[in-house]
Amino acid sequence: MDDRMFRTAMGKFATGVTVIASEVEGQVHGMTANAFMSVSLDPKLILISIDKKARMNEVVKQSNQFTVNILSGDQKEMSMIFAGQIKENKNIEFDTFEGLPVIENSLVSLACNVYQAHEAGDHTLYIGEVINLNVQDGEPLAFYEGKYMQMT
Repeated sequence: MDDRMFRTAMGKFATGVTVIASEVEGQVHGMTANAFMSVSLDPKLILISIDKKARMNEVVKQSNQFTVNILSGDQKEMSMIFAGQIKENKNIEFDTFEGLPVIENSLVSLACNVYQAHEAGDHTLYIGEVINLNVQDGEPLAFYEGKYMQMT
């Protein structure tokens, strides 16, 4: 199997869409990610996966904190901005929750401290301990076979 075949196979798994955000030296950084999952209820742990070469990897290492913002169906543009699919410079206003940057109107925002970090291939897996969360009603933004979808 080649890389393209593997990527195509992984694209058959429908996921939600998140924006991971963190702040270092007053600068907020964010990235779109669908590599996110719940790990444990006691303690409350989640997992995100970040490419070792991504700038966000260094940001999370330095800050030792991050947020996971689960996007709603009407936040496709927000996902595209943080995925680098929209190149024009957009001024993003972040809210603050538990002292961390969050995306306004996300279905869920999780404020996390890094609990553990593990290198795995070309990515770093960050297990985050959820210190608090916000939840809103709404429909999620989904991603399947390289395309955004709304669950309606």
